[in-house]
Amino acid sequence: MSIEVRPAVVFEDVRAVLGPKSPGSNVCWCLSYRIPSKLNNELRGPARGEYVAGLCRAELAPGVLAYDGDVPVGWAAIAPRSETSFARNRKIPHVDDLPVWSLWCVRVRPGHRKQGISHSLIGGAVEFARNHGAPVIEAYPLDNGDAKVDLTMAYAGLRKNFDHAGFTKAADTTSVLAGHPRILMRLDLRPAPDDR
Repeated sequence: MSIEVRPAVVFEDVRAVLGPKSPGSNVCWCLSYRIPSKLNNELRGPARGEYVAGLCRAELAPGVLAYDGDVPVGWAAIAPRSETSFARNRKIPHVDDLPVWSLWCVRVRPGHRKQGISHSLIGGAVEFARNHGAPVIEAYPLDNGDAKVDLTMAYAGLRKNFDHAGFTKAADTTSVLAGHPRILMRLDLRPAPDDR
């Protein structure tokens, strides 16, 4: 299996990974951290997908998709933190004033899990952010150790996967998902001081 990660610009492919079986459902569509909570609560049913379709047409894609051939098999949401609710989140601290990017959702479609696709998604999201000038990327994964995680709540990612990608723990948070603490992990993309 050869996985390719590309910017999420094809809405139908995003829908295949994030969309509901029933168009009228109010699934997340990975909007809950991307947009203000008032707007998130107002967007209902098909309007949620229409909003994401608009994001896919924007100059900056809303994330990246992993493909196995032509089949979209995974998604990672990444954007400048200033454009997300993490800019104002009281449970996730700001470590410094750098214009960091946030990587907050990693999702692999059922039937494609346990094949390393989440590693490809994290790597692809890092390259996407690097190509758009991100100095630092933050993620807010679960620090679950060896404990099992409910797949519904695993969207935040697991610490071990971000460790594997070169991220390091930068801070604790007061956010908890599915009984597991979330930590703030960072990957510095700036050139080393002797390379500048």
